Amino acid sequence: MSFPTVPSKDALERGEVLAPRFDAAGLIAAVATHADTGEVLMLAWMNAEALEATIRTGEAHYYSRSRGELWRKGATSGQVQVVDEVRIDCDQDAVWIKVRPQGDGGACHTGARSCFYRVVEGGRLVRE
Repeated sequence: MSFPTVPSKDALERGEVLAPRFDAAGLIAAVATHADTGEVLMLAWMNAEALEATIRTGEAHYYSRSRGELWRKGATSGQVQVVDEVRIDCDQDAVWIKVRPQGDGGACHTGARSCFYRVVEGGRLVRE
């Protein structure tokens, strides 16, 4: 799928056309939160293919910068993220997806429920 461009800033910010603004690497930041609790689960990246697949399938897809490939969340871990809602910010350069995690309910490859499982205290990381 190829996303369209819009003719003006007003159309970008107030229009009805989904016209994501991917960065120079072809990526857009995607924040996933739990649809029921609002907990921030993870920050990942999407390219156009991942965003399109997420919208089309109703399951979160991301782009792995380290592996250089598209991945469906939970394909190997069972932590599939069923999408409840997709939002895009005002200037269409960030995506927020509200998801319902499947499997063990986790989101992080470390086994934690959220990728944000550490707190910065006094310059150190403390596991919450």
